Amino acid sequence: MESQKIIFTSHPGQLLAETIEQIAYDKLFILCDTHTREMAFPLIAEHLPTSARVITIEAGDTHKTLQTLAFVWTELSQHGASRKSLLINLGGGMVTDLGGFAAACFKRGIHFINVPTSLLGAVDAAVGGKTGINFNGLKNEIGAFRPADAVVISTQFFHTLPHEELLSGYAEMLKHSLIDNPETYRSLLDFDLSTPDWERLLVLLKESVQVKERIVTEDPFEKGIRKALNLGHTVGHAFESLSHQQMRPIPHGYAVAWGMVCELLLSHQYLKFPSETITGLATYIYRHYGSFPITCKEYETLYELMTHDKKNEAGHINFTLLKTIGTPVIDQHVDKEEIFVAFDLYRDLFKL
Repeated sequence: MESQKIIFTSHPGQLLAETIEQIAYDKLFILCDTHTREMAFPLIAEHLPTSARVITIEAGDTHKTLQTLAFVWTELSQHGASRKSLLINLGGGMVTDLGGFAAACFKRGIHFINVPTSLLGAVDAAVGGKTGINFNGLKNEIGAFRPADAVVISTQFFHTLPHEELLSGYAEMLKHSLIDNPETYRSLLDFDLSTPDWERLLVLLKESVQVKERIVTEDPFEKGIRKALNLGHTVGHAFESLSHQQMRPIPHGYAVAWGMVCELLLSHQYLKFPSETITGLATYIYRHYGSFPITCKEYETLYELMTHDKKNEAGHINFTLLKTIGTPVIDQHVDKEEIFVAFDLYRDLFKL
């Protein structure tokens, strides 16, 4: 899989225009959702050719569906897109996931550039070549590995984000630091998210994305070390799916934050990960993210949801655990009883 060109900038419109000029394309399309059409598109519009056609889809993960995908393909087809056309995905993870998949399949693949407009999209979905849509109630069930031609990352898009969305992306940055090194982890805990220094955040974001980039380059198709990026996600996705079943959906990053605490508790049980680090992280997450309330009545449902995880093999639920900060251990099989013990400890830590 080809590596992505990742550009970090305080001037996204100008850098996007320069990036577009380096691609030989015939027609230019910009995919937005209803939010990014209003909030983000004006930041880059003056730098784009007037012939560019905007395709707008409904915002929100509930619209990351086959129907929306078909709508994008129809728009491309009806407005003369060819194999030499270029699609710019301007939005959060939902737009870059769906737009990337649309581009990967349309006429067997057209050029596309991701411009993430959320912190979560920048640190997670827009980088690494994973594309896809939700299907049959399961997240990212259908998709393909296909890296964007380029990713343009700028904190300029984040100024209007709700604080909840900043926190959601920050959880993925915390995850990257946990699998990478203690210094980065501490610098993230010390950063003031309530009044962000955007230039400093761009530096921290670059460090975080480079962790993912190194791992993805080494293992593009998730056969080995890339599974380290799943820390917090096995439990986190189960929390997220349960929240949707209960009609009280939680943001992805929040689910990952709570999932990380549970999986570090498992890391302590299996690999002796230091308990004081878990307590410190749990305190930080409780202060910023609150808690996801679960009772023992939901343990079986959560376990059942985990059995659907795409990373599972041969009937085992596959976890990425940590020995220490910076030492992930992939393909860990965990007993059901130990998962339930971790849920008990999570509830104690989060006063549930």
